[in-house]
Amino acid sequence: MKTTKFIYISATVLIVCLSACNKQLNIKPVESVDQTLAIKTAKDVQGVLAGTYNRLGQVDLYGGRIFMEPDLLASQNEINWTGSYIDLTKMTVQLLTRDNLYVEATWLDAYQVINQANTVLANLDKADNADDKTRWEGEAKFIRGLMYFDLARLYGKSWNDGDPSANLAAAIVSSPTTSANSEGATVGRSTVKQVYDQAISDLTTAESKLPADNDFYANKYGASAILARLYLQQGNYAGALKEANTVIGSGAFSLVSDYTKEFLLSSKPSHQENTTEDIFAIQVTQQQGTNSLNEFYASSANGGRGDIKITDDFLAEFEADDVRGQFYTITSVNRTKKFDNQYGNVHVVRLAEMYLIRAEANLRGGTTTGATPASDINKIRERAGLGPLGAVTIATVLAERRHELCFEGGFFLHDAKRLKQSVNGLPYNSPKLVFPIPQREILANPKLVQNEGY
Repeated sequence: MKTTKFIYISATVLIVCLSACNKQLNIKPVESVDQTLAIKTAKDVQGVLAGTYNRLGQVDLYGGRIFMEPDLLASQNEINWTGSYIDLTKMTVQLLTRDNLYVEATWLDAYQVINQANTVLANLDKADNADDKTRWEGEAKFIRGLMYFDLARLYGKSWNDGDPSANLAAAIVSSPTTSANSEGATVGRSTVKQVYDQAISDLTTAESKLPADNDFYANKYGASAILARLYLQQGNYAGALKEANTVIGSGAFSLVSDYTKEFLLSSKPSHQENTTEDIFAIQVTQQQGTNSLNEFYASSANGGRGDIKITDDFLAEFEADDVRGQFYTITSVNRTKKFDNQYGNVHVVRLAEMYLIRAEANLRGGTTTGATPASDINKIRERAGLGPLGAVTIATVLAERRHELCFEGGFFLHDAKRLKQSVNGLPYNSPKLVFPIPQREILANPKLVQNEGY
């Protein structure tokens, strides 16, 4: 199939079923159809929405690498990279270039997701009923808001680095891009604040439009959870507290009693359902592909390449009885067991993170909304086999974040930036810790401005 190299688009809009057994979007899959011919009925819009989820789960996005790559950039004290892929090696040593294939693939896939979400939003009038129209809007805006948030974090300066109203981040496109002549194909970059504001607007709308239960698709609490993460990244602790408390207080989710059961091992069936703890997860099946975190973290015996090894220094941080510190294969090399299942779902956001956000936000605000910080942290600790603490500090909360969420969400980089911590000798605001805008996109679109240092 011929594709353009222009920003955001392939030559056509992909309409791909997420799964043959998809409960909501059980439609005939079509690989490629011209948008002006395809988007005629409600079934067509459902197909585009299915394709949007499918694209969201590609390996360069939430199939795993959008979480792995920030960790490669920032976690030299926690992991050792031994792989042979040159562009990932450059990422690990903080020597990214404008033509880095992984940086380029993340940008391209992200804007394909945004374009498909915009296509759904432009065709809401084709819904057969008001409920479908409302839900479609919520799902499309959840996906778009999530995507803009991570584009801002990866391709723009940190929120607390200078003036977010002046620093550039990603390009905001709000209508479908169907050709190289479309307005969205030549839009310039918006500021960090503008992209964050767009993400907040999308996620807030999604929160109001989505149902509480939406099978394994985005639901209202998924939007709340990503908003909590976003507000924490901004240092908006009141906002983070409100959203995290909404998720916890809903009662819709509960911690898995055994920490290790949140992560399906390779000895189990090849596909896992979401657990009671998963707020939003990417569904992975043998038909759709593999978990890209498995690709790099797991050994060859568990379907991976084994390129990422865990350092002794990081393992030494865990308390002796901590189940999380024992969830590693320790031989001549150390490997996390979190991603041993080649087809395990990718956890985008889970309940444990909400307890950690609520505890930190309450501590920083001097409040006890929902629960005391110690109570929330002890829920996490007790599940890990550790004794309760009488009181906690910010340092306690941050240590629990490291040990609970390690390798899952790019938190080594994103937390270092929000906390203004150095990263392998680099200051938190080093240009080397920001992805370049892919050079091929700049050549195709002269309105795009390159990041500092590239």
